[in-house]
Amino acid sequence: MVLLLLLGLLLSWTPSSSAQAGIRLIPVVSGFTMPTQITNAGDNSSRLFVVEQTGRIRVVKNGRIKLTVFLDIARKVTCCGEQGLFSIAFPPGYATKKRFYASYTDVAGNSTISMFQIGADDVADPNSEVVILTVPHPLPNHYGGLIAFGPDGYLYVALGDGGGGGDPSGNAQNPDSLLGKLLRIDVESVPGRYLVPDTNPFVGNRLYRPEIWALGFRNPWKFSFDRRTGELYIGDVGQSQYEEVDYEAAGSPGGQNFGWNSMEGLHCYAQQTCSNAGLTLPVTEYTHQTDCAVTGGFVDRGSGDTPQPAMYLYGDFCSGIIRGLSYDATGWHSTVLTDTDFHITTFGDDESGNVYVADYYPGTIYRIARIR
Repeated sequence: MVLLLLLGLLLSWTPSSSAQAGIRLIPVVSGFTMPTQITNAGDNSSRLFVVEQTGRIRVVKNGRIKLTVFLDIARKVTCCGEQGLFSIAFPPGYATKKRFYASYTDVAGNSTISMFQIGADDVADPNSEVVILTVPHPLPNHYGGLIAFGPDGYLYVALGDGGGGGDPSGNAQNPDSLLGKLLRIDVESVPGRYLVPDTNPFVGNRLYRPEIWALGFRNPWKFSFDRRTGELYIGDVGQSQYEEVDYEAAGSPGGQNFGWNSMEGLHCYAQQTCSNAGLTLPVTEYTHQTDCAVTGGFVDRGSGDTPQPAMYLYGDFCSGIIRGLSYDATGWHSTVLTDTDFHITTFGDDESGNVYVADYYPGTIYRIARIR
């Protein structure tokens, strides 16, 4: 993801209203500072949690930002550019467990996963932090950074390849590195530390780190599970020509290699010819003709009173284009749904399955409504 490197260009853009190609963007609330995630706690509280890159988490209730900040760890976070507070994840049963997890860049530039407890007034206690996992990061970009609980109750952790053009350290294809990977770890069996699930694909293989669920990513900027089917979608930011969306079927045993840095999208990256044997290729790609950095999204099925066929909604940070990805008997199909002037850093959903999108500047959250 390129964030502040494009600041000069981005500040010259202004949002446009959109009602074309089957979606409307409905403003919900504004006033956030560089939002990087929209999520919910699954506790029937009808709250949205918005993560700010600088190190704060804000709560939206009834369309308004609550004055009390849910968590502020700005002094522990390196920001900004492609560093900062990336995401939080609430475990199943959060309403009674009263703990959650956060992913951020620490003051040394490391990828950090921590656990926090809920304190007084239903806000997080910043002094309760227990660091679960720290991964050294050689360069200040390509962090990935999203964490999310899967349908299996395990925590999935997306990590970029460590930065630099073309993965100069070869991390994405290095089985002994956690960089350029999607990890799956058990953080709930023993709160405060992580275990490796016995069913992880590389357990028992001495060549691979057992935490690895999938490999071959450059900068996986947002992934999500279809809440109904368990299918996994991953937006992986390309190097110079192609952006891609990767897909994993529900019930997969893991172990897929999504190809970077041998492949960029469906194409050989550094050589004219290459082999894609054993690789899982993206289900869709697009070029850098107008775009530059994919932002992975969420599967949408419309609202309760106007259900729609399943469609994965995703966007691009630079162009503001929102696309819809669907599957039928003839294969995968991606369609441009609207072309906004937004700087799209994240999508999210609420407890009812409504999908939202964030405009990085000026920090506005919109609800996406599909129309017939």
